[in-house]
Amino acid sequence: MFSQKLRHVEDDELRIDIDPCYEADPYELKLDEMIDAEPEPEVIEGLPASDALTPADRYLELFTNVQKSRIFADSKTFPDCAPKHDPLDILRNYRKVKRQPDFDLRQFVEDNFWLPESQSDIYISDPSLTLKEHIDKLWPVLTREPQDHIPWSSLLALPQAYIVPGGRFSETYYWDSYFTMLGLAESGREDLLKCMADNFAWLIETYGHIPNGNRTYYLSRSQPPVFALMVELFEEDGVRGAKRYLDHLKMEHAFWMDGAESLIPHQAYRHVVRMPDGSLLNRYWDDRDTPRDESWREDVETARHSGRPANEVYRDLRAGAASGWDYSSRWLRDITRLTSIRTTQFIPIDLNAFLFKLETTIANLSGLKGDRETETAFRQKAQDRRAAVNRYLWDDENGCFRDYDWRREQLALFSAASIVTLYVGLATHEQAERLADAVRPACSPPGGSWPPNTKAVSSGINPTAGRRCSGWRSRDLNVTARIRWEMRLPGAGCRRSTTFTSSITS
Repeated sequence: MFSQKLRHVEDDELRIDIDPCYEADPYELKLDEMIDAEPEPEVIEGLPASDALTPADRYLELFTNVQKSRIFADSKTFPDCAPKHDPLDILRNYRKVKRQPDFDLRQFVEDNFWLPESQSDIYISDPSLTLKEHIDKLWPVLTREPQDHIPWSSLLALPQAYIVPGGRFSETYYWDSYFTMLGLAESGREDLLKCMADNFAWLIETYGHIPNGNRTYYLSRSQPPVFALMVELFEEDGVRGAKRYLDHLKMEHAFWMDGAESLIPHQAYRHVVRMPDGSLLNRYWDDRDTPRDESWREDVETARHSGRPANEVYRDLRAGAASGWDYSSRWLRDITRLTSIRTTQFIPIDLNAFLFKLETTIANLSGLKGDRETETAFRQKAQDRRAAVNRYLWDDENGCFRDYDWRREQLALFSAASIVTLYVGLATHEQAERLADAVRPACSPPGGSWPPNTKAVSSGINPTAGRRCSGWRSRDLNVTARIRWEMRLPGAGCRRSTTFTSSITS
């Protein structure tokens, strides 16, 4: 991959140069014909050139200086601002006035940008409502209607209404939305369910993948591929309603497997790793290696204290955000230091379980449509992935799935992510039984667990939760009494740090 270097000149001409400069890394595939894997900002597929830039790309040193100055407490505030004028004019004007003795950067930003509004200041909860009534009342508050795209804004306008995760946000997020959609289904909001799925299908059609969220600065990465799970929510059998999304599911799979055919063993490209035996597994990745627009200060500070090449740290921080577990000790060499993050060097068990689900869904839907060739091909892909997962990520000694460090060729930490294998039906009956024994001594982490993991546990071990656990019965495990995974509410502390390290480590 090449690193993007944005330069500016002190005149009215604005220029963005992209310099291809590779690091000497024998593990990462770097073929000349694949140089364009990281899209140049001005030519990202699906966006007109004027709207393809992230705020950091567009505002150059103005963006950097705003973030450095800490005029906003949240690094995400400025990237979410919308310009009142042509960004080129704003930047030219900034360069003319910034050295004036009475220049006020905050005032300049307020004069030239619309600041994002927080909806949380508007909503007042009613403590007399039941929990279900409270949730049902929240849907209109969290719903954003489709709107015309504000010129040069980082927000990507969606064609249908969508749900945001809270008052801080104007955008929706990929894998978070799956859990939101489970709530919509419980509330009987089939209208919003379809809107959400149609929006994600539109993103796949437009950009070739579902980005982390509908912001330009999220286009360089995705999140856990749960679209196959989303489209199962529409009809009772979970199949007929999904058939219309088959082409989108295949496009998402192609995104995650891009470059696979050019790899040799022990080599990786973007999301794909060719294992020593020639099999293919996947990792999290981001096509950029710069500080995240929405967490710019935090990323710069982390890289500064890492003692590593900054672009390497930025890539791993971005890949950690793509995982949805930002940030978990799963991705750290030293579980006490974020600076030791190495996300791209791990083969995550949950990611590959979700991709197994994607492949089996494509096979099933293709079969229903009478496309036997595609059905057979994707059935084989799923079988190959399961075999590779069992070979590299299954810890037979301890009876559990674990992430795999493909650089060091060794198993990594045992985490709650292993439960996803039950949720999507990847684990065999015997593996499920053994995984229950592995989970039991570590299933009551202090402070509780993160809700997505709670969902995976409750559905994976509950025989009434569906057929995802390959017929596994919960045996003597009682979900509410013995597992005791507690859902943590927003604001209750770090949400994404649950990793079982007490009894199983490398």
